[in-house]
Amino acid sequence: QVQLVESGGGLVQAGGSLRLSCAASGSIFRINTMGWYRQAPGKQRELVAVIARGGSTNYADSVRGRFTISRDNAKNTVYLQMNSLKPEDTAVYSCAASSGYGLALRNFVYDYGGQGTQVTVSS
Repeated sequence: QVQLVESGGGLVQAGGSLRLSCAASGSIFRINTMGWYRQAPGKQRELVAVIARGGSTNYADSVRGRFTISRDNAKNTVYLQMNSLKPEDTAVYSCAASSGYGLALRNFVYDYGGQGTQVTVSS
C-alpha cells in the first residue's frame, strides 16, 4: 500500500501563488507516475498535471503556463506550484500515484489517491 498526504492548501487572492506538497509513504517502489487532480463543487474531477519518475511532465490546457509539477524522489514528495491563480482554480486538490508510465492525461489511471487539500482563490 501507498499513503499520500497533501498539504499547502489555503486561501489566496487572485493573482497569488500557492505550493502544494504530497508526501508518499509505504510501498513507494510501486510508484512511477504521479499526478494532481482537482475537483470544484458541481464539476467533474480534472487531472491538471502529471510527472514521470524521470521528471517529464504534462499539463491540462487550463493550467499550462501557470502551474508547475515537480518531484523529489529522495523525499518521496511531489509538488504543485500554482502561480497567477484565478477564482476558477478554486477546488479540492488531491494527488495520485500510478504504477504506470504514460503521461497522456486521458490515459492516466492511478492506483493510490490522497484525501485532498482545499484551495480557495478569492476575486
